[in-house]
Amino acid sequence: TSILKKKGLILEKRNHIGGNCYDYIDKETGIRINKYGAHLFHTNNEKVWNYINNFDEWIRWEHKVISFVDNKFVPIPVNITTINELCNENIKDEKEVDKWIEKNTIKYDKIENSEQMAKSRIGKVLYNKMVKDYTYKQWKKYPNELNSSVLARIPIRKSFDTRYFSDKYQALPKNGYTNFFKNMLKNKLITVKLNTDFFKFKKNNNLDNIKIIYTGPIDLYFDKVGYEKLEYRSIDFHIKRFDMNYYQPNSVVNYPGKDVPFTRIVEYKHFLNQKSNKTIIISETTNDNGDPYYPIPNKKNISLYNKYKKLAENEKNTYFVGRLANYKYFNMDQAINNSLIFFNENIII
Repeated sequence: TSILKKKGLILEKRNHIGGNCYDYIDKETGIRINKYGAHLFHTNNEKVWNYINNFDEWIRWEHKVISFVDNKFVPIPVNITTINELCNENIKDEKEVDKWIEKNTIKYDKIENSEQMAKSRIGKVLYNKMVKDYTYKQWKKYPNELNSSVLARIPIRKSFDTRYFSDKYQALPKNGYTNFFKNMLKNKLITVKLNTDFFKFKKNNNLDNIKIIYTGPIDLYFDKVGYEKLEYRSIDFHIKRFDMNYYQPNSVVNYPGKDVPFTRIVEYKHFLNQKSNKTIIISETTNDNGDPYYPIPNKKNISLYNKYKKLAENEKNTYFVGRLANYKYFNMDQAINNSLIFFNENIII
């Protein structure tokens, strides 16, 4: 709207802006939390970094994650400490890591699924301790049932670096994601309708000559065609508050074992070192039935998505943008870059 000087109407099914990045201050603790899970921005893309800085101030935040394995807190991604703690090693430097990798990882002529991907990167022992059951809890499928892309990003750090990301830019918005989106929407040409279902709105309004950017599930858009539905994973969030300083030693702790039902606990007070005499934790369990968060990329779903994609390519005046519409996992910077590329290639006049 700021470039084209055209009016834009945003239809939001929920009662707030910001999508899954929406955050707010918890009234009982005064701590800013994300309603739909932690969102950590990181990128090496200068264009994306410059773009988001147009709308708010961002504070450097190097995210760290630890995993509770064998009654120990160990860093992930796997680094020298992780290997030493869980594999009874005494590795000291990169050369020794290389030797360990050569000895313990499995070589495949062709990697066909996420189990093979993980074992080719971190070996069988760490795969069984950290990945196999965690993946099942997350996806309700074992890694050998998932496309290799799901675990393709598993790195192994040949150092003692405990950062979760290694990108040049790692940051959180100083005043929260909701404020960031408010600033983006400060334009008289933009109208936002909350609590509005797109399909009901479309049914009750003539949109024949309107350009539509659709960001919902692609199979929902074409649900009357009769194709099978795509699979997604959703998340249940369980909130607890405590009269204590901190509940856990880090903002995010993963629990890959079968002995607990949740995948991780997020303690938001750690983010940007928030101050409160209380704390709040949110444990996460995944399910098949809630709002769609994660596409499940296996052969069946990818093949089915390609059928929907052909329908989308023939849809007049409608553009399918984003994670759910493209049935693809995007990081935040990738989602923003995807949108910027779309705009530059399809300037809607």
